[in-house]
Amino acid sequence: MSSAVTILGPDGRPLPPARRRASMLTGGGAVPYDAADIYGDHMAAWRPYLWSPDGELNMYRDRIVSRVRDLARNDGWAAGTVTRVLDNAIGANFRPISKPDYRALSSGTGIKAFDAKWADEFGKAVSAKWRTWANDPGRYCDAQRHQTAAQMMRLAFRHKIVDGDALAILHWLPDRVGYGRARYATTVQLIDPDRLSNPQLRFDQMTMRGGVEVDAFGAATGYWIRRAHQGDWFSAAESVQWDLIPRETPWGRPIVVHDFDADRAGQHRGGAGILTPVLQRLKMLVKYDGTELDAAILNAIFGAYIESPYDPEMVEGALGGQDGLSPYQEMRAEFHDDRRITLGGARLPTLFPGEAIKAVTAARPTSNFAEFEKAVLRNVAAGAGVSAQQVSQDWSDTNYSSARAALLEAWKTLHRRRTDFAHGFGQPIFDAFVEEVFEVDDLPLPAGAPGYIECRAEYGRCRWLGPGRGWVDPVAEKQGAVLGMDAGLSTLESEVAENVGEDWEEILEQRKIEIDRFAELGIPVPTWAGMQTAADVVKKPEAI
Repeated sequence: MSSAVTILGPDGRPLPPARRRASMLTGGGAVPYDAADIYGDHMAAWRPYLWSPDGELNMYRDRIVSRVRDLARNDGWAAGTVTRVLDNAIGANFRPISKPDYRALSSGTGIKAFDAKWADEFGKAVSAKWRTWANDPGRYCDAQRHQTAAQMMRLAFRHKIVDGDALAILHWLPDRVGYGRARYATTVQLIDPDRLSNPQLRFDQMTMRGGVEVDAFGAATGYWIRRAHQGDWFSAAESVQWDLIPRETPWGRPIVVHDFDADRAGQHRGGAGILTPVLQRLKMLVKYDGTELDAAILNAIFGAYIESPYDPEMVEGALGGQDGLSPYQEMRAEFHDDRRITLGGARLPTLFPGEAIKAVTAARPTSNFAEFEKAVLRNVAAGAGVSAQQVSQDWSDTNYSSARAALLEAWKTLHRRRTDFAHGFGQPIFDAFVEEVFEVDDLPLPAGAPGYIECRAEYGRCRWLGPGRGWVDPVAEKQGAVLGMDAGLSTLESEVAENVGEDWEEILEQRKIEIDRFAELGIPVPTWAGMQTAADVVKKPEAI
């Protein structure tokens, strides 16, 4: 027996039945958006938790990073993807070119001597000092005295794209300064991001997030860093001790440099590298690839076998336990021992009566492997921000237009990553170095110029150079660059930095040296030395 329940409204009358909006995709759901549906078969079980920025990552950071590193160590696709991003974003000589903001200095101080000419002289002097420090054969820029500044930048960027964080401590080591030794006391110590964590691995708190001390506004004020990595068994005592390192000195000199790409507001750690979104698919590809390889090897080794019509146990049971099968097996053995017939060095298979040769054939759907691999690698390329051809290194199915379009799209992401890393990691190191240069060296400064601390942003302004974008068709693209400069749509500085990755002034100075040398030796100056005109460029439009 069942009874109906009637729900009454405020007026005492029965409420009308609820009217649900039918969804074309799920078949139901009383919500205005299909994405919010909880009744349909496709969406009912999909209810992810709404995590906080730090809560969704910090608890699982070590597990994610260890898996990404394992793939980057042992899988060629993952290692190649990391290498492509490194080589295109940072390269072998990532460096700053000083570009002081002379307009801000002039308007802020009223000193007219802060002009473009002064900025050029100042920038060249500071850039030369940086090269002296960054490329010192003694490697005094590195606290471990192992790498140049560019090599440390590349390693820090690798940590960022694999681990999610780039971390370093700036030390002041005056004991290293002296004749035949270091000229500057500023040194950089790269820190493995694993060592940045809450003391005793405690849960995050209001003022401590993943090892980062924060104030009421969420700004980092200090960093809790282990004295040794937790994986160093020989430093077990130090690995359970943490030091709180302040972010900067009281006058603003950086001490800890921490760079990561934030995905949400209020995030204080990276922890998710570029391979994290595609980690599962990469692991599936590794497993699939290994399985196919094992199957191919097995089929190659175990290619055929001989089948006998008699089973020993079955015959023995049929004969009542009598030894009736032994003569047959002995005859088979004697037959094969005596039949060694060869033709041209190859043995001819001769079978005993009742035997048959059976071949092992592969029944695996290997024809689908190539397409599956391409699909996964396209997914990896999309997640890593590079082209599919850069990941697979397969350019067989591309032409000039498609290759250039793919590389241009990838270049936007790579350029953005380089710029973010320059601002977040390179700039604080450059600022600390320039601060010391102001104290140690004589720089071209006008009378009454303010000190570095007063105008840190103006004096420390610079442009970071990395590897050039390169060309798919050098002739057509270089001609297009010349046309763009002639039309006023680009500059020599932009073209040289973007396509070659060099300083345009250094190139001009080198060209002058070469042209003068041609004149000294009495050799006619070639067209590339400045005799080419705009008409020469456009006279062959079919080459563009």
